[in-house]
Amino acid sequence: MTNTTHTTTAPAPALSPDAAAGHDHAPRLNFAKAAPKAFRALVGFDAAAREGIDPALVELIQIRASLLNGCAYCLHMHTTDARKAGEDEARLHMIGVWREARHFFTGKEQAALALTEAVTLVSRAGVPDDVYAEAARHFDEPELASVLALILTINTWNRIAVATAKVAGQDERAR
Repeated sequence: MTNTTHTTTAPAPALSPDAAAGHDHAPRLNFAKAAPKAFRALVGFDAAAREGIDPALVELIQIRASLLNGCAYCLHMHTTDARKAGEDEARLHMIGVWREARHFFTGKEQAALALTEAVTLVSRAGVPDDVYAEAARHFDEPELASVLALILTINTWNRIAVATAKVAGQDERAR
């Protein structure tokens, strides 16, 4: 004979989708105000990284990294910027699945997206030689350095926005 004991517990409180995903945050610090020198340095690094890179490619890189990092704030900002710059809506929808929709992107864009993924997810497998070689095939050294710098800056911006719980749709640049 088996002795079974049934216990009842109160049901878990219902959480909003944001709270359930861990996004129901109390206000956090304003990084730009709390660390103005670091913020200005990053703005300068970001501006320098963009030099010489096609603005459409800048947005593709920033959108892909923001998707990978789960940064809704930056994703909203950069998809909005891309639309304002005339980016095709279909391409914006395909960035997250670009490998299955390669015909939407040039070889150069595909190489940049692959490099963005490798650098953004560097702790998983480093930057594979074939990914780096393909990027180097499409970009000369100064361009490749700029693409790498851009990938580094968007990853930093993503981490700041996620860590400080920035809210998507509240782009502070417009203020």
